[in-house]
Amino acid sequence: MIPPTSSSDTRFFIYEVSGLNRYQQPDNSNYAIRPSDNVFVQVPYNRMNEKMRTISRLGGTIVSIRPLNEHLSEGE
Repeated sequence: MIPPTSSSDTRFFIYEVSGLNRYQQPDNSNYAIRPSDNVFVQVPYNRMNEKMRTISRLGGTIVSIRPLNEHLSEGE
């Protein structure tokens, strides 16, 4: 039997990360590179802490965290 899906299972966030080069992207995440070399990483709610630790371990700095729906509404 499959457990019911909670709202936290379907929420995603966008981390804007600086300090990672092109070859150090965490976990092959979807990202886009701006001229500032910041990287955007899509993260499910239930993996936020794990992803923060990974980014920190790779030498990156999280510049901002936004809900995915906010990111999409801005047209980025």
